[in-house]
Amino acid sequence: MQSIESNALEPTSAELAGMSFGQKIQRLLPVYGLVILTAFLILLFSILLPQTFPTLLNLRSIISDKTIIAILSLAAMIPMAAGRIDLTIGYGIVLWHVLAISLQTMFGLPWPVAVLIVILLGALTGFLNGLLVEIAKIDSFIATLGTGTVLYAIALWHTGGRQVVGMLPQGFYALNGTMVFGLPITGIYVLGLAFVMWIVLEYLPIGRYIYAIGANPKAAALNGIPVRRFVIGAFVTSGTLAAIAGVLLASKLRIGQASVGLEYLLPALVGAFLGSTTIKPGRVNVWGTMIGVIILAVGIAGIQQFGGSFYVEPLFNGVTLLVAIGIAGYAQRRRSHAGRMAPAQKPQLSAKATDN
Repeated sequence: MQSIESNALEPTSAELAGMSFGQKIQRLLPVYGLVILTAFLILLFSILLPQTFPTLLNLRSIISDKTIIAILSLAAMIPMAAGRIDLTIGYGIVLWHVLAISLQTMFGLPWPVAVLIVILLGALTGFLNGLLVEIAKIDSFIATLGTGTVLYAIALWHTGGRQVVGMLPQGFYALNGTMVFGLPITGIYVLGLAFVMWIVLEYLPIGRYIYAIGANPKAAALNGIPVRRFVIGAFVTSGTLAAIAGVLLASKLRIGQASVGLEYLLPALVGAFLGSTTIKPGRVNVWGTMIGVIILAVGIAGIQQFGGSFYVEPLFNGVTLLVAIGIAGYAQRRRSHAGRMAPAQKPQLSAKATDN
């Protein structure tokens, strides 16, 4: 499924060099518009809600609440960069957080072993998704929806519809509950993952290969890129990150229940899609995804502090997803239009040269 083409629309240095200041602003505004909007919302809510919004307590709350979404958004963007989509992240986290607890309480495994098993199962699920998409040639939307539904059913069967509770070691609680410089350690996890993924996708050959596959898999294969291997690897990475998110969710909730987890799917996808509209518009990218998650967190936190009702968050996420997809589609059409215009201009230049 070619969900997002991997073609960035950010201006080059040579392009900006010949522009006036006003033209540069006009050219850069679509690229960094979401960043500017995020800064504006932070400033606006800080002015309107000076007692609650610009506080350390609010920052802690945002980091604690949105860490899982941020990791799942990073997980979702990797298959997107390869032109696929992975819905398993939202269904899988239901099973992963339940298993992270039940392996300790029901089977008596040490918490590091339980965490390792969950992460390996997440990677195995990603590998299965990759096989379904690349070997069985099933559309990635359908394949991951089917796999995710199976995982959700397993979670329901495993729990019997009941909560999984029990005493867990402090080391497991510390995975999510530790504070660093007064802030949750989970924020450090997200920044670390984002930095590593940024280096890999932007500066290593593997990242260029994945983006090339997302832009045109046939052309990538003709250029010697092992498309099947990299797409399967993208799903394995996505599954692994989803399992890590499940472990952190279990450490946060301290109980396992199959009714928790699915609500993370939509905001995670929104964050990834929003990431394709900023920094490098037209191409999913790490820092764009982080901005997407931040603007969701800031917008929802501000609206809720104004007294927004319980339905504000899903409404905000849904509307933002539609807007993000619309902007991403416009960016792709603009890129395609620019690509068609460039070849059309060459014959005109040649004709003028001949006339002269």
